[in-house]
Amino acid sequence: MREYVITTDSTVDLPKEYLREYQVQAVSLSYEIEGETYEDLNGLEPAVFYEKMRNGAMPTTSQANPEQVRELFEGILKEGKDILHIAFSSGLSGSYNSARIAAEELKEMYEGAEICVIDSLCASVGEGLLYHKARCMKEKGKTLQEVAAWVEKNKLHICHNVAVDDLNHLYRGGRLSKTSAVVGSMINIKPFIHMDENGKLVPIGKVRGRKKSLNILVDAMAEQIKGYEEENDVIMISHGDCIEDARYVGKLVEERFGIHNILINYVGTVIGSHTGTGVVALCFMGNKR
Repeated sequence: MREYVITTDSTVDLPKEYLREYQVQAVSLSYEIEGETYEDLNGLEPAVFYEKMRNGAMPTTSQANPEQVRELFEGILKEGKDILHIAFSSGLSGSYNSARIAAEELKEMYEGAEICVIDSLCASVGEGLLYHKARCMKEKGKTLQEVAAWVEKNKLHICHNVAVDDLNHLYRGGRLSKTSAVVGSMINIKPFIHMDENGKLVPIGKVRGRKKSLNILVDAMAEQIKGYEEENDVIMISHGDCIEDARYVGKLVEERFGIHNILINYVGTVIGSHTGTGVVALCFMGNKR
């Protein structure tokens, strides 16, 4: 059996310590802010990035192109290893398609090599949770084919419950319609969105007040987690420079479900360009999105 590497995109939004410890190989998307272009993985520190947004900066993002993906993949193939790539949702980016194109080209050059590219239909630490589960399976000796089959079967069981302070960033970036974004401008009305089965961010409700918008993330989880309690040995929370709100959600999860292994990290700079400051995303495994 050939050795294989699980690769992904920078949009997994996992902590730098995790990326270093497990030597995660990821394709870095990029963004432009105040006339400067940065890579997602090696750009501005999140706190600096979000402060610029608070001061009115409007970042734009770029998907990974096939050449970037090819460079990462080819380095692995030259070592005689196969690849399982878990890509950023095709509902939000063309990066999955770039990976697919690169894989098809390289398969012709490296006969016998296996390159499996999966559209995660996930984002931020939802994608990170899917990667984490796959990595743990690999460490337990599962083959590329076994891990890939599990990822395909379970990717739509990765739930993303998201509280957003202002939907206008998502509208400006083309991730939501203008009609949906109107909700974000209503005084003290906080939208509740989720990642749907097409890997798109969709508003599914609204509440009055910030604390209620955070509570509803966990209220919804109570229904979604049924039947998947044992799968949630770890849950992940990401935030747009509002750590106390993320910790509040984590505390609610601990109290209601007895889950203590909770990873909290920033929403990364590429995804944060579209979700803005104040976003909190709760990601876990559940019976439905």
